[in-house]
Amino acid sequence: MDQPLVIKKDTTARSDWISHVERIRDARDQKAFAELFQYFAPRVKAFLMKSGADATLAEECAQEVMATLWHKAHMFDPSRASVATWIFTIARNRKIDLLRKQRRPEPEDLPWGPEAEPDQEDTLVLQQESELLRKALEELPDAQRQLIERAYFGDLSHSQIAEETGLPLGTIKSRIRLALDRLRHAMK
Repeated sequence: MDQPLVIKKDTTARSDWISHVERIRDARDQKAFAELFQYFAPRVKAFLMKSGADATLAEECAQEVMATLWHKAHMFDPSRASVATWIFTIARNRKIDLLRKQRRPEPEDLPWGPEAEPDQEDTLVLQQESELLRKALEELPDAQRQLIERAYFGDLSHSQIAEETGLPLGTIKSRIRLALDRLRHAMK
């Protein structure tokens, strides 16, 4: 069941993201980029997945969005948008570009803004689906379940999981892909 994405103001977010972009633009500051990457890359990936992208496409898009930030920091105009809005707009546009390359139909505009209150039937369906997902997660082999939890509940990229676990990146991607296939099958 597709739910519209609600972008909430993150009160814990760094207030100096503009200065980070300026430092990237003016001095190619790798520390500023690393901080922006660490904060925004998992959020961009989650945003793309919630808008219908599969994990592989979302990961690829997130990487390309962050590379675009590095190469096009000079194009950011703080009078037109916040850093977050600029980054998520790049993400949305990049996803559309990739879908076009794959010759898939262009997705409908992504929903923005506050979400309407769900009715009781929708709430019940969501609760049932959540319970089904919880059971499906419990049935996954431990190695797959732990990687899914780190990637989706822990907001970690595949590279970060590889660093944490010491597993090869290819192994992590394969296990997550297998786990997602099992979850999709279990949710039918």
